[in-house]
Parts: sequence; structure tokens; C-alpha cells
Amino acid sequence: MQVFFVDKRDLNFNIEKEEKNMSFSTKYLARIGIIASFYTVITIIFAPLSYGPVQIRISEALTVLPFVAPSAILGLFFGCVVANVYGGLGLADVIGGSVCTILAAIFTYLLSRTKKPILAPLPPVIINALGVSLYLHLLFNLPYLLTVIYIAVGEFLACYVLGYPLLKLILTNDKLLNLMRSK
Repeated sequence: MQVFFVDKRDLNFNIEKEEKNMSFSTKYLARIGIIASFYTVITIIFAPLSYGPVQIRISEALTVLPFVAPSAILGLFFGCVVANVYGGLGLADVIGGSVCTILAAIFTYLLSRTKKPILAPLPPVIINALGVSLYLHLLFNLPYLLTVIYIAVGEFLACYVLGYPLLKLILTNDKLLNLMRSK
């Protein structure tokens, strides 16, 4: 039997330094959860409008948030996963919708470098119009182009009519902006 003696200093390996190197702080994780919850609840509350080939998913207004907060990328993704599980359209919607959402969120975040908030709603409108329509036209046996138009109009309404004013509100309110960006 071998006995190991460990120096007390080895056990205390600068925890503070390790915590600072972690990419997800408690606030960051909480923000992900809050955004995911908001997205899910809003989608489910407006369920008749949130699912199917003709939809206005009100929760898509939140897709502008990655423009000011990278944590929104995962928040929107997880919220979409849960909302689409509830929606009942099956694995195609859970996977397809969630992949479209995370791609749109990443592109919205990347567009923040342009400093042009008017562009923030564009990725969700385009990606969902083309991507979500791809599987919805198959599930509902509708023409692809018609489904693209339906989804694009719904996304435009949610993202530009609701989401863009939300983004402008956040950008003009220092307290909200700091809350969204705090580490």
C-alpha cells in the first residue's frame, strides 16, 4: 500500500485564477437561463401563432439580443429546443428550428461589430425563412416558396416590428445595456 502525502499548497491551486479563466460566470449562466425561459414561455403562451407553416413567433423578437449580449446565443438556442419539444412537430422541428436559431443568433452577434442595429433582425428573418421552411414544407406538404414567404413575413413582424424596438430600447438605456453585458 502506497501512501501519498500532499502538500496543502498543492490543494489550494489558486482558485481565484481558475475562476477568472472560466468562460461562463454565474451571471452569464443565469442570463442564458432567463433568456431561454422567456423565449420558451412566450412561444408557448402564443402557441396558436408560434407553430406551423403560417406563424408569427412573438418570442423571435428576442433574437436581436445577441447584438448586445453573447449569452443570448445559448439562451435562444435552449429556449427554442424546449419550445419546439412542446410544439409537437417532432424531431425535425426540435433539431431544425434549434439549428436555425443558433445560426441566426451567431450571425446577429457577429453583426454587432458593424455597429448598425438595424441589421440585427436580418439573420433570424433570412435563416428561418429559408431553413425552417425547408422542413415545414415537407411536414405540411406545401410548396417551399410559399412556406418561405409565410415564415419570412412572420419573422419580419416578430424581429423588426417587435425585436428592433426592443433592441433600440436596450441600446438607449444604460442600465439595461449594462445588465445585458455585465460579466
